[in-house]
Amino acid sequence: MGFSINTNLDALNTYKNLQGVQNSLSKSLEKLSSGLRINNAGDDAAGLTIATQLGSQVSGLTQAARNAQDGVSVVQTADGALTQTQSLLGRLRDLAVQAANDSNSTTARSAIATEATSITDELSRLSTSVNFNGQKLLDGSTNNMKFQIGADGDAASRITVNLSGANLTNIATALNNGTTSTGTSWTTLPAAGDVVDFKSTNANGTATTNSVTFAAAPASFQAFSDQLNANTGFASNFTSTVVKDVNGAATGVLVTAKDAGTVSSTKLGAGTTGAANTGIQFDTADHAQAAITAIDLQLKNVSNARAAIGALENRFASAVSTINTSITNLTAAKSRITDVDMASEMVSYSRANILSQSGTAMLAQANSLPQLALKLLG
Repeated sequence: MGFSINTNLDALNTYKNLQGVQNSLSKSLEKLSSGLRINNAGDDAAGLTIATQLGSQVSGLTQAARNAQDGVSVVQTADGALTQTQSLLGRLRDLAVQAANDSNSTTARSAIATEATSITDELSRLSTSVNFNGQKLLDGSTNNMKFQIGADGDAASRITVNLSGANLTNIATALNNGTTSTGTSWTTLPAAGDVVDFKSTNANGTATTNSVTFAAAPASFQAFSDQLNANTGFASNFTSTVVKDVNGAATGVLVTAKDAGTVSSTKLGAGTTGAANTGIQFDTADHAQAAITAIDLQLKNVSNARAAIGALENRFASAVSTINTSITNLTAAKSRITDVDMASEMVSYSRANILSQSGTAMLAQANSLPQLALKLLG
């Protein structure tokens, strides 16, 4: 190589090497100060993609764990109210057992019925007052509540809570003591395609008629009554009630007119004048004994509902535990991709630091070499 002062190749090579060392030193400082191996996409594009996806999963699972805890709170709220319901039904059953004894006087039976009415009224109140975040839980309106307990959008990431078995409205209605209504009752169900006319004739001779069309035959007296009440025209002039025996079994449908008129229907036949009692009775020992059977049925319904709710609570608890385990494992996986190994990076930093100092010293030496040319000019 010639002896030149215009181009200092030794200095250029040294500077090039020093630049590489300085870049390595800057990268090490960035990683050591942030604690991250990947600080921008250029550090590891593929690793950054995977780490971002893992981070999204961890964030979603964290929210899913909170959702599952909300599910636990919902079922615990419902279970607490059903616990009180069982207590009320237990007291109501005690009253029925007491009333089934003929040693009771009329006054005593009246007192028993008064307390029983108070209990069924409390059941009705519970059915409308028990709620979670404004959503009523035990009135039959909240059958399916969906809880997102996973980070993905598939069916496996959701638990559905069905509270239809915990319907206090139905229980209160079945046991409501002594409420009666008088009208015309029928013990036959319409067929599919039937058009049933209901006519009310009041004391002044004024007649009011409404027709109800049944696209499908109702499967039960309760379904029959529900379809009638759901018809706007019918509901404006009439009210339908299911007729039950003292055991709570449906035996027919009673229709009453809101103008207090006499109700008739040619399609269903003449019908019979009667009254519908919507609940248990304590006026005789036989009725009180039948009430025991009716109350036992509702106790069984509540027990079954509580068992289902308990299973859901355990399922939510298991889901929370699984989610927390997944969060830990996914966070560890993300850490292995993004977090820097401080010991290894400190070794790289020390090496780069020494090379930087050495390169700076050698650059100074390389820059001084052209000065030797001055001796040739002397």
